[in-house]
Amino acid sequence: MDAKLSDHQSIAAALLGWYDVHARDLPWRSRPGETADPYRVWLSEIMLQQTTVATVRPRFADFIARWPTVAAMAAAEDADLMSAWAGLGYYARARNLLACARAVVRDHGGAFPHSEEVLRTLPGVGDYTAAAIAAIAFSKRAVVVDGNVERVVARLFAIDTPLPAAKPLIRAAADLITPDDRAGDFAQAMMDLGSSLCGPRATQCLLCPLRAHCRAAAAGTPAAFPVKAGKKAKPHRHGTVFWLERDGHVLLVRRPDKGLLGGMRALPTGPWADGPSGIAGAPLPGIDWQIAPDRITHVFTHFTLELSLASGRAEGHEAPADGEWWAIEALDSAGLPTVFAKAAQVARRK
Repeated sequence: MDAKLSDHQSIAAALLGWYDVHARDLPWRSRPGETADPYRVWLSEIMLQQTTVATVRPRFADFIARWPTVAAMAAAEDADLMSAWAGLGYYARARNLLACARAVVRDHGGAFPHSEEVLRTLPGVGDYTAAAIAAIAFSKRAVVVDGNVERVVARLFAIDTPLPAAKPLIRAAADLITPDDRAGDFAQAMMDLGSSLCGPRATQCLLCPLRAHCRAAAAGTPAAFPVKAGKKAKPHRHGTVFWLERDGHVLLVRRPDKGLLGGMRALPTGPWADGPSGIAGAPLPGIDWQIAPDRITHVFTHFTLELSLASGRAEGHEAPADGEWWAIEALDSAGLPTVFAKAAQVARRK
């Protein structure tokens, strides 16, 4: 990282010139040089964490139509927002979304703070999100490093330290080339470059505005960066999901607020353990459970879950304290997390 300051400035200039022509048209983004809406910037950044733009685009529009301002979101019912979040993963983000909106209204008069330091005090807003909001929404100079930026910078400077140890080096390099002016546009330009010409598998170096400055391209090895440490095998867990019918309804429960998929409506499950657990944890006693041969497999971030499906009927039974009978024909409106939506699809085919 011994390039001259003028080289760093020319990197920013070349990238911004490319961005002015090729910026993606995204519903949460203002055009280059325009003032951004902090609420839209914040909402999009939270939704985009570990989720693709293609998935978020229509869901973002739905959220904005339903909760057009941070004050409207702060007033939302927890269950309504959690249901609307279904399929976007990481349900802790949905809980933090509500907590953050309420903190902005309660503690900041309904306006997002401008500084990274204060933004980091908001629920669910970490270093990256605080920098992105400060730069994109408020034109503050901030170093914004997401996965796309990480990849572009690692290639630009040929940083050969494996991740995650390379992260401080990548951030330092990104700091060198982040301009004082148009920092928000620069951050979005880096993201766009990483999502298009400088992708994780395919690169289009001949079209890249930074090709003349890129050490990895000069060496002919862009795909070698960033260097990644070997992956560890994910643990494999097992459990049973229960499909219990009564008069055209199925039993749903509310998962505990804390923990994986916290606060969401779900089909009842037994414990998730290292091996099959049969009907342990069944929601009601005295049910004649039928175990289907099907297995529902779902990959979470840190483990893979394999569920058996147990079906039964509960004519005359009341729902348990944490449950409710939900019309099977209206199940799509329950906002089930993906793993339980998969199980419901299998059960309804029976």
